[in-house]
Amino acid sequence: MALAASLPETIRLDIGDPAFDSPEHVVWAANDAASTGRTHYTPSAGIPELRSRLADKILARNGYRTTPDRVIVSQGASQGLFTALTATTEPGDEVLLPNPAWPNYLMMSQLLRIRPRTYQLTRRTDFLPTVDQLASLVSPHTRVLLINSPSNPTGTLIDAARMQKIVDFAEQHDLWIVSDECYDEIVFDDSFISPATLNTARVISAYSFSKTYAMTGWRIGYLTAPETISGAIAKCQESLLACVSEPTQWAALAALTGPQDQVRLMRETYRSRCAAALDALRDSPLLPTEPRGAFYIWLDISATGLSDHDFTLRLLKEHGVAVAPGNAFGTAGAGFVRLSLTAADADVAEGVRRIVRFAAETLT
Repeated sequence: MALAASLPETIRLDIGDPAFDSPEHVVWAANDAASTGRTHYTPSAGIPELRSRLADKILARNGYRTTPDRVIVSQGASQGLFTALTATTEPGDEVLLPNPAWPNYLMMSQLLRIRPRTYQLTRRTDFLPTVDQLASLVSPHTRVLLINSPSNPTGTLIDAARMQKIVDFAEQHDLWIVSDECYDEIVFDDSFISPATLNTARVISAYSFSKTYAMTGWRIGYLTAPETISGAIAKCQESLLACVSEPTQWAALAALTGPQDQVRLMRETYRSRCAAALDALRDSPLLPTEPRGAFYIWLDISATGLSDHDFTLRLLKEHGVAVAPGNAFGTAGAGFVRLSLTAADADVAEGVRRIVRFAAETLT
């Protein structure tokens, strides 16, 4: 990423930051809050108006009931996930993490001094977790199973039948499920399911405004948790940041209550870009995983004979396209790269054309 940033003509398909601007009414809500004195401390878990609306959203979109007092507004889903792990583990405990996965899960575990045990997501299992593998990893020290659906980096979704098995497994082994659902509004079919619809007593769910409303720089997300742990999570959060910026919280409320046209537009745009990119890759030696959510394509580049690190660097230096090397997402990412579909349509199309051309060159 640092090298790509130093090359101004680079087509950036490496970072999951939507190129869309935040909705105008969101910006005005923050401006209005700042200009009318709503710039003070708030309750650590968030302003009541926002928490109430988030409980409504969770019922409408995610399909399960929660209450405002079980919703915690966080400084992005990243901080929310960190706080959830803080509240549910002690140093020396174990957490089951996906591999490949967003690398911050592993960094959080290291900071909290909890031991990660990774379950492999492979083409053989459609890059989805299996209970058999989870069972081979769980031990008396395991406290948390972390899942991510839709997945970053693979774009896969855990279907209802598989999710039920995972929830039953967690209950059998007395595990907390920490469910990263940051891409819950960016799904391309109707198979998305939140695990809390199956067991609200064992699931802590994390969400974000970043992807849904193109608000990455605002740094606001939220958790919902069972009553038995939500108070502890709020107390842990208070020690980390006191509260989320008040104007940002009013902006988030405006995002929820205002027009949702941009959310639908972005989802359809990502769907269209994905279809076009998959079509362009179809006759290449590269093997894409067809995403069912999020805005990434997980691309098997093993046919080129290059490591993901070498492929990424050569593609950047020789063809001016930046993608993310698979090993950045864990050992199971070796031989893959991740393409982000957040750039403009023309850039995504041109970037994929250059990737296909580069792959062909490696075989000649």
